[in-house]
Amino acid sequence: MPKLVLVRHGQSEWNEKNLFTGWVDVRLSAIGEKEAARAGQLLKEKNVHPDILYTSKLSRAIQTANIALSEADRLWIPVKRSWRLNERHYGALQGKDKAETLEKYGEEKFTTWRRSFDVPPPVIEDDSKFSQKNDVRYRDVDPNVLPQTESLALVIDRLLPYWQDVIAKDLLDGKTVMVAAHGNSLRALVKHLEGISDADIAKLNIPTGIPLVFELDENLKPSKPSYYLDPEAAAAGAAAVANQGKK
Repeated sequence: MPKLVLVRHGQSEWNEKNLFTGWVDVRLSAIGEKEAARAGQLLKEKNVHPDILYTSKLSRAIQTANIALSEADRLWIPVKRSWRLNERHYGALQGKDKAETLEKYGEEKFTTWRRSFDVPPPVIEDDSKFSQKNDVRYRDVDPNVLPQTESLALVIDRLLPYWQDVIAKDLLDGKTVMVAAHGNSLRALVKHLEGISDADIAKLNIPTGIPLVFELDENLKPSKPSYYLDPEAAAAGAAAVANQGKK
């Protein structure tokens, strides 16, 4: 039976500073490293054994996966990386303080930019120091498809082809697939798997560093409700995510 394990990266240096991160490549904080280690310990304790790893092209997801798999004694498994698993591109908000943005623009606009399904933030300028215009990690990607801002709807549009054409093949082979990625790319995938409506997806928060497991049938539909390997910690972590920007 195919099994999908989703892990949101541990707290990053910019999560700690309460900044909009998006595609800016930052590393894990000390707390994030501990969260990643705990994710790996949970995998080992609960006898969840990934056969293959997928990550985004961003260091915080890669670090999380490496630390977790080291703890789980699975550091040797094959790895595939794709920009299609990257976090949502936050456009001109990248690098800005969330609390200051909330205060400057008000709760309605802030919530729309952060949580609406199909309204992206303002486009980032190519000459911004937080732009990925000339980032070498995307040199093999058609510049016309690389985003300068995204809504969750646009994240789904660029993620689903990779899910259907690449990740699904490993699942259909019966493998346990681990995906280490980001809040919004994982929300996009959960929306697809669970059939969550465009309106209700705004309420879904995925905590950092706690594996979320889907057991799938032959059509890659959930055969039972998904579950976190540490439900209590997941509930607390999701609440903390929901409150970001309010401090």
